[in-house]
Amino acid sequence: MTTAFFWDERCFWHGGGNYALTLPVGGFVQPLPAGLPENPETKRRLKNLAEVSGLWREMRPLSAAPATHEDLARVHPESYLSAFKAASDAGGGELGLRTPFGPGGYEIAALSAGLAVEALRSVLKGEAANAYALSRPPGHHCLPDWPNGFCLLANIAIAIRAARAEGRAARFAVVDWDVHHGNGTEAIFLNDPEVLTISLHQEANYPLDTGAADVRGAEGSNLNIPLPPGMGHRGYLAAFDRIVLPALHRFRPDAILVACGYDASAFDPLGRMLATAETFRQMTARVKQAAAELCGGRLVLVHEGGYSEVHVPFCGHAVLEELAGSAIRAPDPMAATLEKRQPNPRFDAFAEGWIDDLARFFGT
Repeated sequence: MTTAFFWDERCFWHGGGNYALTLPVGGFVQPLPAGLPENPETKRRLKNLAEVSGLWREMRPLSAAPATHEDLARVHPESYLSAFKAASDAGGGELGLRTPFGPGGYEIAALSAGLAVEALRSVLKGEAANAYALSRPPGHHCLPDWPNGFCLLANIAIAIRAARAEGRAARFAVVDWDVHHGNGTEAIFLNDPEVLTISLHQEANYPLDTGAADVRGAEGSNLNIPLPPGMGHRGYLAAFDRIVLPALHRFRPDAILVACGYDASAFDPLGRMLATAETFRQMTARVKQAAAELCGGRLVLVHEGGYSEVHVPFCGHAVLEELAGSAIRAPDPMAATLEKRQPNPRFDAFAEGWIDDLARFFGT
């Protein structure tokens, strides 16, 4: 079995609606990448880099059907889905905070969720060794009845509940390393002890009022790991080793999903965390090993944020290299610069203390 890579060109056509200065879009008129930081080029350039490097040929590229209304309704109330569909059919608009969409936005969001649903299904059915869903629009900020932060449907939550409804697995762990707190995923599963949600995020970045470490959920099944700005490569791996991995081993899920945002990258305009492509490679290696030890390797990564058109492709390629077990490399052209800009030993000592305090709080 190989790594399955789920994508669809139509997801790149999700538009910025009232934020975008474009011609009227819809049908065969593709939106221009204008308006919000969440634009298609970071995702398209990741796919293109994998094709040019040859890594594409070592994976199994697939698409999927849109998530069904039944799939969506397991997470989102009918009132929200109806309002979203009506606005989409009327030419687009905005229903929440920073979530504009153009005509056909409902169908594209359902397709994005469908990629996540099918990625998880393929792994649980044993059709793929692991999987990556290049979902767009993203999903981890979306609440059941309120879209938020570029997220219109809760892609990972929809995938988990679809898998449960099909009887394929019962216990799931979600590791969210997007630089922003995964508040939507947290809210959906906060009272569900069968889903462990872990979010590593820059403290008080977005949303400002969520992500505190003392929000623990049912039976302690929610772990927020707020990190100070400038954490860097060594700090992220220390947090992973001291908190994330012990929590996964204690929980013992049937499958692990990763909310795979790249906005902790040092070049991201919406984060301040100094992560490198190697950071994302090492986190992928760790979570892949944990999946091998705990749940037969059942691992799915779902694309979330990341807004540097230059750096996201290389961070994502490093993740895919590790996920596919490939020897193909696309060297990060910013690696030497980023090595010089990593935190100095004094900050590393501060970061270690920060992580030690969190680890003691979580009992890991």
